[in-house]
Formats: sequence, structure tokens, C-alpha cells
Amino acid sequence: MNLWNETKSIPISRQMIWEAYKKVRANKGSAGIDNVSMEEFDANRSKYLYKLWNRMASGSYFPPPVKEVEIPKKDGKVRKLGIPTISDRVGQMVVKMFIEPRLEKIFRKNSYGYRPNKNAHQALAFVRENCWKTDWVIDLDIKGFFDNIDHAKLMLAVEKHIPENWVRLYIQRWLEMPVLTKSGKLIQKQGKGTPQGGVISPLLANLFLHYAFDKWLEKTDGAANFARYADDVIVHCKSEVHAERTLNAIRLRMGTVGLELHPEKTKIVYCRDYRRKGKYATVKFDFLGYSFQPRTAKSKKTGKLFLGYDCAISISSRKRLADKLGEIEVEKLSFKSIVGIAQYLNPMIKGWVNYYGRFRGYELSKVFQLLRRRLVRWARKRYKRYKTSLNRAYRWLERVRAQYPYLFYHWQVGYS
Repeated sequence: MNLWNETKSIPISRQMIWEAYKKVRANKGSAGIDNVSMEEFDANRSKYLYKLWNRMASGSYFPPPVKEVEIPKKDGKVRKLGIPTISDRVGQMVVKMFIEPRLEKIFRKNSYGYRPNKNAHQALAFVRENCWKTDWVIDLDIKGFFDNIDHAKLMLAVEKHIPENWVRLYIQRWLEMPVLTKSGKLIQKQGKGTPQGGVISPLLANLFLHYAFDKWLEKTDGAANFARYADDVIVHCKSEVHAERTLNAIRLRMGTVGLELHPEKTKIVYCRDYRRKGKYATVKFDFLGYSFQPRTAKSKKTGKLFLGYDCAISISSRKRLADKLGEIEVEKLSFKSIVGIAQYLNPMIKGWVNYYGRFRGYELSKVFQLLRRRLVRWARKRYKRYKTSLNRAYRWLERVRAQYPYLFYHWQVGYS
């Protein structure tokens, strides 16, 4: 790499390529349409990075099509992701790292998705506190958001903040990247859409919604508060009338920027609790894998139970974790001892606890009870002495837990 000549027409240095590559490598991810895996890329790193730098720095880089991958959604449908090649992900990361600091300066504090030092837990905490302060929520669902981002409108926002022609050139090319479907058909963009799965797509999406929604709502409705995580948006309103008026205004606004609210999934929700006793049909909404709804809580001062409004892991998220355990088929794992199973499952369990255990984490216990049953089944298949007695197998697991309380991650943090 030290032989690279940096006298190029576009100021992309080899250091920028190298820093971008390190970030892409840390994020891992699968191969694009060229079927070059991260292992293969690493083995020929110098060749791939030099070729990318040479083309990007001379303005002759054209991104290859993205590979379409289908991910199942909780409603039974599929979400289509567009996976760029590893080289292209590095190229996108170069531009993202170059423009992100200046865009961060304009973004609103209550936009949490895909931003440095921002995360889903902060968004959930913000929504939680606002549900206690205000009685009404608008749960917004933008229909096919990533597929419908208007290129011309997005480029106006890009041009407002990014004077560098080479950056605009590459952003335009990435927006126009065709998609190679699973059936081998090449689909050209028709002036809208940015693939979910691209490195730069979330940043461009945030820039689009900064003007299409965040800034507009602040300007037109100072009484409404909101939290946004990419295209997941929760708006807090003072009254039912305020919520209805705001929702109508948002619906019209989305139409003017080429977007549409999902008619079934967008709803107005009443935050019912011991103080707010109005009779309304819709008192629950989901946000970032958690359900917000009336829940029984215990007073810290008196110890008495009362009806609060709070969030915990949603039923659909819990089902997804249960389905994951079903896919793994714990009872069929071929480890010689339960220690091997714990080492295999702990990274996944830790991820679940760290994300879904933040608010009312004990709701996760239902998932771990399912794991407990599967571990008992594994023991009955593995050890002859437990084949005929279910109770004996459960007692064995309790002894293991008493003897090795840190074996499974959820045991370490107190889940049954």
C-alpha cells in the first residue's frame, strides 16, 4: 500500500480507504454479487483496496449492482435488503466517514437511529418518559420508506450541506445502483429508493427525514414531541384532538415528499394508567421490539401495586427468540456436557439480555423457561438415568445451577 501514488484528481487518500476498510471488516457481513467473502477479501486485501482507491480517486468508480436478500418480517412478509459487495461497502464507508461529522451537527437530538453515540435504548427511554408526561401517542409507520425515498429531493438536501462535487457524484451513483434479484433479474431504479443494507443508506435516510419530518414538525407544531429511530417514529401529543390534527398534518406532509403512511399500522394510542382512566380501544403500541401498554407496577414508596404505563419486550419479539431456540434445537446439540452448550449459547443469550433486559427485563423469564425445558430434554437424551424421570432431570439442572451459577449468562444476571 505504501507504493500507492496519491496525486489523483479526487482527494481520497489511502488512509481514508484503510480506515473505512477496518470499519467494514469489524461489521462483518456477507458477500455481494461477486461472491467475495470477508475471508477472501482479507486474503487479497492489498489488491482489492488498491483497485478501489485507484478508481475512486480518479472519479472512474462505478458501484456494481446490489444483491437482493429477503429477511422474514414479523407480519409474515419479507423485508428486502440490498447487499453491496465488500469493496463497495468500503467505498460507501469512505464517503460516510467524510460527510457524517458535518451532518451530525444539523441532526436533531431526538433522532436516534444509526448515529454515533445514539442507540435504541436512549430512544426507548425518551418515549417512556414522554408517555408518562403526555396522554396521547401517534405510532407512525411509513410505508416502504427505503424503497420510496425521492432521489431528487434527497439530492437537494445533499447539495445544501455537501459542496464537494466528487461526494455528490458518488452518492448519485449509489442511489442509481441497480438491484440483482434472487431470480437473476436486474432492476433499475426509477428515481427513488435506497437499498436497506447499504453502508451509506441510513445516513442518507436520516438526512431525508431531517427535512421531510424532524425540522418540519418542530416548525409547524411546537407542542408535539417526537422520537425517531430511522423510519420508526413516535409522536407525543397533549390531547386526542391534538393527536388527530397532528396526524392529518403529517399525512399531508408525507404526501408532499413522496411518502405514504401505512393506513393499518399507523395509529393513535391513549396512554392509560391509574391517573388516566379514559375508555379508549387502543392503549398499546410497539417500538423497537418493546410493547408500551398499561402494566401493573409496584410503588417504591409504599410497596403497593398500581397501574402504570411502561414498556417490556413485545410478544412478537419474545416469539422470535422462542423461534430461534426452536431453530437451534438445543435438545439435539451434540456437546458432551452442558458446559459446551453454555459456551455455544451464551453470546446469543447475552445479546438478548443486554437488549430486552433494559426495561422490565423479568418479562424475558418466559423465554428462559423455554430454554430450561429444552436443556432438560437434552439431558434426557444424553444421560440414560434421566430418560425415565422428568423430575430427576429437572433436579439435575437445578443442581448444575447451584454448583455453577455463572455457567449460563442469564443465570449470572438472575434470570430463572
